[in-house]
Amino acid sequence: MSDGSKGGAIPVPEPEAAVDAREVTRQRVVEAAAGLLAREGRDAVTTRAVAAAAGAQPPAIYRLFGDKDGLLEAVAEHGYATFLAAKHADAHPRDPVEDLRAGWDLAVEFGLANPELYALMYGEPKRGTTSAAFQAGMRILLGRVRRLAAGGLLRVDETLAAALIHATARGAVLTWLSLPADQRDPALLTAMREAMVTAVTHEKPVVRDAGPAGAARTLRALLPEQTALSGAERHLLGEWLDRLAADD
Repeated sequence: MSDGSKGGAIPVPEPEAAVDAREVTRQRVVEAAAGLLAREGRDAVTTRAVAAAAGAQPPAIYRLFGDKDGLLEAVAEHGYATFLAAKHADAHPRDPVEDLRAGWDLAVEFGLANPELYALMYGEPKRGTTSAAFQAGMRILLGRVRRLAAGGLLRVDETLAAALIHATARGAVLTWLSLPADQRDPALLTAMREAMVTAVTHEKPVVRDAGPAGAARTLRALLPEQTALSGAERHLLGEWLDRLAADD
């Protein structure tokens, strides 16, 4: 029998209490960093300042996050979770276009209310985008787009529509924050939102018209809900509908 002295040490699970304490410390550090970011800007978020604000030792930050960039990634993920908590997903809105406007406005309002956090979240490519909160937020956006498509209101492909909605909200906030205070005109935000709505949606459901492209988009959006077809049949029909929808 082996006494475990050869072949490497057997990993010993960390006690549950130690895991809980580690998570509490991690959350305290993230919240301290987010607070410093909001009050004093990104330059104030140093490991020493964060450790002092969190009541921890600087080495703890390196143990928990690896380095300062790992800490900033965690703060961005915290921001996405905060934003997600403010979102309201209505599965059956009375007016899908107004629901789109409301969702866009909420995203912009969050950015204007949290400028330093928003700049961290969206000012760098892919910052925090692997977090569960970011992915959940994108699913809410895709749900809005899917309801527009199902109602015959979507002007473009669903993937493009989601990208346009996300990009215009992000661009609107970052542009607003880059302007001097005396040049920030609310009309800019309204104009960008309405330009997005015009680019993404039809004024009336296109399925009432004779064109096959709009009808194809509507059927494509509803296709995953169909049970009369096999998976292979749905896949093939989906390819045909995509081709019809592209020929607008």
